[in-house]
Amino acid sequence: MDGVEYFSQLHAGLSAAGPGDSVFLSGLQMDADTDLTGRAAGEPGHQAIADLLAEKAADGVDVRVLLTGAVFSGSLPWPRIGPFRDNVFTARAMRGWLPAERPEVLAPPLRDRVLLDWSGAGIGSNHQKLVLLHVGGQLSAFVGGIDLVSSRYDATPHDRLRSEGQRWGWHDGAARITGPAAARVWENYRLRWQETATLPRRYMYLPPASLVVLNPPLHPMQVPPAPATPPRSAEGNAVQVLRSFSPWKIDEWFGLNRVRWTTLPHGGVQEVYRTLATAIAGARRYVYLEDQYFHEMPGGRRRLELYEPLRQAAARGVKVILVGSGRKDPADGGVDQLKRTVTRDLRHKVIRRLPPAQRSNVVMHRVQHLTVHTKLVLVDDAFACVGSANFFSRSMAGTDSELSCALVTDGTAVRDLRVRLWAEHLRTPVPAHLRPALEDLDLALGIWRSQWLPPGADPETWQRAGRPVGFAPAEQVLVPVTPYHRSEETS
Repeated sequence: MDGVEYFSQLHAGLSAAGPGDSVFLSGLQMDADTDLTGRAAGEPGHQAIADLLAEKAADGVDVRVLLTGAVFSGSLPWPRIGPFRDNVFTARAMRGWLPAERPEVLAPPLRDRVLLDWSGAGIGSNHQKLVLLHVGGQLSAFVGGIDLVSSRYDATPHDRLRSEGQRWGWHDGAARITGPAAARVWENYRLRWQETATLPRRYMYLPPASLVVLNPPLHPMQVPPAPATPPRSAEGNAVQVLRSFSPWKIDEWFGLNRVRWTTLPHGGVQEVYRTLATAIAGARRYVYLEDQYFHEMPGGRRRLELYEPLRQAAARGVKVILVGSGRKDPADGGVDQLKRTVTRDLRHKVIRRLPPAQRSNVVMHRVQHLTVHTKLVLVDDAFACVGSANFFSRSMAGTDSELSCALVTDGTAVRDLRVRLWAEHLRTPVPAHLRPALEDLDLALGIWRSQWLPPGADPETWQRAGRPVGFAPAEQVLVPVTPYHRSEETS
């Protein structure tokens, strides 16, 4: 689901929660004033998520929030790196929040329910984005890349947002999980809460000369074990929840402090890497990836890079399709418009290492006006993975802790997701008479490169309205940037 549907489902679940229910949230960042219905501050009916959570906690709902913290960049007023310092202020605001419509509530209901998780590698972050709702005896887990920030409330055709006065959109995704897999997400959250609640005390500097504690002293407050979740009938489908954690609970810069996890293996956890590497190695038709970066960043591990499995897939004749941003996340700073070139890591570690005849099996597109924030992998209409883990190896190693969900199916679930995504990037509706053309993988692969069309197909298929019948793009936003057969110098 995209941002609008995600926020809408969260709002419905939160609104239905009552005494004895549970609501657990974790994210890289959160705006306390975000309204899950998309209303702006000051608009009639606007309710800040902090107010909604405080209201539910006052009603007897077990509400917990884990926000990403950082000992150094989250404690100093400069330099401004990431959302860490802002998260401190968000946590402080939520801990002191009184529900607006509950004058009888005198003590802040969330005062000991919001923690800053600064565990893990000092250079990384706790990047897991998840929501758990145990409401009316039903457990649902939401896993993906979406943070609870108002600008994430977006959906196709991605024309409602603006950045620096120009059109800007946010393309993201999450999966809703039920059954035993949701219980595994709960146990992951339980582990994280326990590890965070037992972190040593750290402080944030507030000018001109005061220190405030990152996390308040906690009474013994543990997350209970996952509620009973009986197996569900899902013939032909298998779901697995995947984690990435670094080897250390505390691994601060300059070797100041190193502490092992209480509940994790000494070598950390690299489930996301192992699953993706295996899925890509098994590809026979296509590998489709959406990601924000497609290049390495500090904190990665060479042995946990995914470029070699991609190269091997392309060498086998598998079509490798990479979809990235046309505009940066404004929070990343720097030049807003991204270069229309293949990233250096892809050129050097995949394309240049392929024989010239196989280089045309790798295609990269950027989407104009759009930040592609999805962390998505599809393989052969049989495998899908969506979550918080970026393609780079710092996510695979757990330098950034991650949580993703993988599906293997012999049914149509992955194919249906592919049809929806590719139609969105084509900016075309999917009437009944167009759907068969998108479902036909031989024909649909021609979206990304006309030379991939099957023999005998109209060479203007997907290039002109009406070809195939029912194709009616409202605009063209896909920009191909792959060099195909060209040398690196001309790419």
